[in-house]
Amino acid sequence: MSNPPPHVSLSADEARRIALRAQGFIGAPDRRGGVRGVLRHLGAVQLDTISVLARSHELIPYARLGAVGRDTVERAYWSDRHAFEYWSHAACILPIEEWPHFAFRRRANRARGHRWHILQDKQHSTRAVLDRLKADGPLTSTELGGAKNGGEWFEWSETKIAVEWLLDTGEVVCSERRAWKRVYDLPERAVPDALLHDDLDDRECVRRLVALAGRSLGVGTRADIADYHRLKGEQFDAVVADSGLVPVEVEGWAKPAWADPAALAEAPRGRHRTTLLSPFDSLVWDRPRTERIFGFTHRLEAYVPKPKRIHGYFAMPLLAGGRLQGRVDPAREGRTLVARQLSLTSPKAAAPMARALREAAEWVGCEDVRVERASSPAEAAAVTAELAAL
Repeated sequence: MSNPPPHVSLSADEARRIALRAQGFIGAPDRRGGVRGVLRHLGAVQLDTISVLARSHELIPYARLGAVGRDTVERAYWSDRHAFEYWSHAACILPIEEWPHFAFRRRANRARGHRWHILQDKQHSTRAVLDRLKADGPLTSTELGGAKNGGEWFEWSETKIAVEWLLDTGEVVCSERRAWKRVYDLPERAVPDALLHDDLDDRECVRRLVALAGRSLGVGTRADIADYHRLKGEQFDAVVADSGLVPVEVEGWAKPAWADPAALAEAPRGRHRTTLLSPFDSLVWDRPRTERIFGFTHRLEAYVPKPKRIHGYFAMPLLAGGRLQGRVDPAREGRTLVARQLSLTSPKAAAPMARALREAAEWVGCEDVRVERASSPAEAAAVTAELAAL
C-alpha cells in the first residue's frame, strides 16, 4: 500500500498526551456523560471473568471518573438499551449505536458456519432457542436449559452452543450480564428500531470501525488501530484513505502512523488522572504500543504459573502525571486492601501510588491499606509512610 506523505510531525511527548486525552485521562472528566459517556468515548469496554478489586468493566469508568458507584456502572451499561455485548477487541460492551457496524463480523461468522463447537442438529436447536426467547423474554443459558452437558467444564450443552452461535450471527443479542451470566434476547427487543439493520456493506463497517479506533486512540500505527476492534491489517489498508484519519510522523516510532484530526486541532490540556488501571484497560491493551508510548512493559500474569510471576496475579499499572509510574497486585482481606506486591519506576512515585491505593480502597469499601511486599524495602517503607500521611 502506498501512503501519502505525512504532513504533521509529532514529538513522542505530544503523541503520549494525545493518546491520554483520547482515552479520557487528561482534562476534567465528563461527569454529565458519566459511564455511558466513557463507553461512547472509548467505543468498547472489555469484559473479563477476573475480579480482584472489581471486574474490569467496572474499573474502566472508575479509572476515568473516580469513585462511581458499582451499581451505577451496571445500570449505565445495561439499562434502556444503551449497550450490547459482542466480539470487538475481545468480548466487549459496545455502544448500541455501533450495532450496524458489526454486521460485517456477523456475516463472516454466518459464512463460516460455526465457531468452536459443532451443533448436532443446527436447525432444531437454534429454532428451540429462538422460540423460548420469543415466548419467555430474555434468558440466560441456564434458564434456556443449561450451559453444560455434564462432562468437562468446556463441554457446552447443545443449547449453549446454539445460543452462542445465534449470538455470533446476530440472531440473538446479549443485552446484559446477570450474576456474570450472559442474558440473551431477540434483536427486535434489544436493539432500537432505527439501528436494527445490516444494511451497511463490509467496507463501510470496517471504515467506521477504523475511524472510531483512530478517535479512541488519538494516534496510532496500522497495527494499533487495526487491533482495537481486532481487524486485519489488510482491512485497515483498504479503508484508511477514506477514514478521515490523517497520516502523521511520530518521533521514535519506526512505523507510519495516523491521527484523528480532532486530536490534532488543540493541544491536550487539563488535569491528569492518578489512578490504578485494569490490565484490560484499552490504554494498555497492546503491549508494543504501551512500551512505545510509555516505555513501560506490561504483562498480565494471571495465566502465568505462580512461581514464574514477576509482578503478581493481577498487577495494575499506576497512571500518574500522564506516565506509568509503577504497578501493584492488589487483594482484599476483610476491610483491608493489601498490596501483595508493588514496584515503582522512581522514588517520586511513592506518593501517587499511596493516593491511588487509598482511593481504590475507599471505592471498594476497605478501611485500611497494607503493603505486604515491594521490589525493595525502601519502596515498601516509602509507600507505607505516604499512606500514613493521608
